[in-house]
Amino acid sequence: MKFYTQSLRNRIFLSMLALVIIASILIAAVTVYQYREEAADYHRDRLERKQENITKHIADVLDETTFPVETEYVPLIFKDEIYKLKRIHNLELYFYDLEGSLLKSSKASFVRDTTKTCLPAHIMNVLNMSSDKVFVEEFEEAGIQYQSSYSYITDASFKPLAILNLPYIEDDGFIKKELRENLTRLAIAYLFMLGIAIALAYFLSKYITKSLNTISQKIIDTRLDKRNKRINVTNTTEEIGNLVNAYNGMIDELEASAATLAANEREAAWREMAKQVAHEIKNPLTPMRLTVQSFQRRFNAADPDIDEKINEYSNTLIQQIDTMSSIASAFSNYAQMPAQKDETLNVVKITKLALDIFNEPYIYFTSSEEEIIAKFDRTQLIRVITNLVKNSTQAINQIEPEEPRIDVNISELDTEVVITVSDNGIGIEPENADKIFEPKFTTKNSGMGLGLAMVKTIVENYKGTISSTSQPGMATTFTVRIPRQL
Repeated sequence: MKFYTQSLRNRIFLSMLALVIIASILIAAVTVYQYREEAADYHRDRLERKQENITKHIADVLDETTFPVETEYVPLIFKDEIYKLKRIHNLELYFYDLEGSLLKSSKASFVRDTTKTCLPAHIMNVLNMSSDKVFVEEFEEAGIQYQSSYSYITDASFKPLAILNLPYIEDDGFIKKELRENLTRLAIAYLFMLGIAIALAYFLSKYITKSLNTISQKIIDTRLDKRNKRINVTNTTEEIGNLVNAYNGMIDELEASAATLAANEREAAWREMAKQVAHEIKNPLTPMRLTVQSFQRRFNAADPDIDEKINEYSNTLIQQIDTMSSIASAFSNYAQMPAQKDETLNVVKITKLALDIFNEPYIYFTSSEEEIIAKFDRTQLIRVITNLVKNSTQAINQIEPEEPRIDVNISELDTEVVITVSDNGIGIEPENADKIFEPKFTTKNSGMGLGLAMVKTIVENYKGTISSTSQPGMATTFTVRIPRQL
């Protein structure tokens, strides 16, 4: 997982650990580098001191010798003195003539590549071009580091007599031991610091993120449809405090905005509903007015058909009054739903009672069980069934199929009661499938489009669901699922 996708707490924790580990590695690397530099300086200074002391010793030997101070007499002059020099200074000595050929050595056998019978040409060239006539070569042999010093031996008049070679073995045993001890002490100290860093990072990250988690949870729980609580956090940082104040300010503004929005929505909903009710009431009022006016113009008490005309007139008025009554009832039922009652009832029995009010012979009822018990409001269950069946009869009447049929089925599915109402009526067009449960939506010439909206509200109040499937012009099935809640 990428570092930046980690939580803030994990990033703080990992950052502090990484800081301690990187610091320990850098200090260890610097320590090793420092010890190596000190070792190199130590060996270089030691070789220089030995070379200086040996050179002085050689000068004393040349001053006291009885042999002529010439290059060809160097082996004779240092025949015995070379072993004395080796014993005193604990260093091998090799004398070469000015052409690079070996004159005298302090040991009988030579270490390969450290002493040769003739000096390499590059050593002679570098030595001749050196301003102080001294050249130090570093090399490794069999895993051992060497420094080999080359310098001129001169007589009293500074005339070159021979070339002195001092091979020096770099013994780093003591320094490496010191380095190991120092690194061990550093490792112990940094392990202790790492433990402290782990504890400090844990508690520090927990302290920093505690307030953020509180704010995060409050933001997650923020809803427009309920009252949100302010955050009260004490003893926190300035940045967290500013964030809390910003959230509390947002909550205050949200409360005010939600109240204003709810009031506006309620006002708009009632205004729209009032317009719809007024429109639906005006529809029957127009034929009523025309009927009254026509009767008023044509009324003749002496007309022999007066009784028949009065009955016709009365029936027209009663029909329109019934229409207005149904509109008022639909509006009342939707706008003011009665309080639901949780009753333990037999859904099969109540459904049969609801279907008894219908006289259509093409309504068929089936059930998987004689008794299916659930908790529901008796009155509202009857409303659900009657509205769905009524909706199906209206769908059938729109196309009048040769064999009209409405099937009402009740079954059990795990912890749910499933009620289906199917018909072979006009069906639902695909573009209207998502709108049929919206208040005031209808495709009929009459009605307010509140029936299915009321059914959906009742079902959802009991934590249930309602859905529909349809084949336009052929069939429609409504499926209601309600939990048994036993």
